[in-house]
Amino acid sequence: MTQPRILVTGATGKVGGAVVAQLHAAGVPVRALVRGKVDFPEGVQAVRGDLGDPASLGTALDGVDTVFLVWPFLSAEGAPDVIDAIGKHARRVVYLSSAGVGDEEEPGEAITMFHTQLERLIEASGLEWTALRPTGFASNTLGWAEEVRTTGAVRAPLARLARPLIHEADMAAVAVEALTTDALLGTRPLITGPELVTQERQVALISEAIGRPVRFEEITLDEAAEQMRATGYPAELVAAIVPAQAEMLDRPEPVNDEVERITGTPARSFREWAVDHAADFR
Repeated sequence: MTQPRILVTGATGKVGGAVVAQLHAAGVPVRALVRGKVDFPEGVQAVRGDLGDPASLGTALDGVDTVFLVWPFLSAEGAPDVIDAIGKHARRVVYLSSAGVGDEEEPGEAITMFHTQLERLIEASGLEWTALRPTGFASNTLGWAEEVRTTGAVRAPLARLARPLIHEADMAAVAVEALTTDALLGTRPLITGPELVTQERQVALISEAIGRPVRFEEITLDEAAEQMRATGYPAELVAAIVPAQAEMLDRPEPVNDEVERITGTPARSFREWAVDHAADFR
């Protein structure tokens, strides 16, 4: 087998897993960073390492030219050592950032500050780089899956909140372009789903995909915050997320055609995402 030149972190997650799958399907040798035993298709090399322990990354980075970086923490603590470790081996990093990242004048949302810090660390490292800035992940609605399965309802605030949620396969397709060509070097593409879809409509499309009724039960922002704290979200994260979502009612995220411009294929709709993930909600 040809020695893999691309290392994918977050390889067992939705986006990283899709990047691994698409590289493998294209015949590109790929190495997956994992923390335990994981079975991948033949031709995908799994190597153990942990971004929380930069000293553990040497074997995974050995011989690697390019890294797809998914940062799994809510702060940039430890990131300088990880970027330094990558820089000793690779020449390029493709970073999965966020549409909420700002600039020097407008630093962006508190909940995405670590993305801002990671981008700046990477840009200052001397590595070639691309920072992908997706809008909300369609896969975040998997947080509704258990209550859909058990109650046939989704209890959430802001029924009218509309977002251009993006399919993980589209994020991966853009990442593959950045990993395997020079087309996106030094850029920060904002990538979105094809249309704004309200949360109430998202639930209706999930219902349609699984073939049984699912209702949206709107709760207050205070109830939502308490629900998040009860499930283990840090208080400071709750205090940032809930107001940010409320602000999107009047200032929705933009919608663009960057996925199609970069990959040649239109971005998948939330309806398509719901069909692809129907089994998770049944």
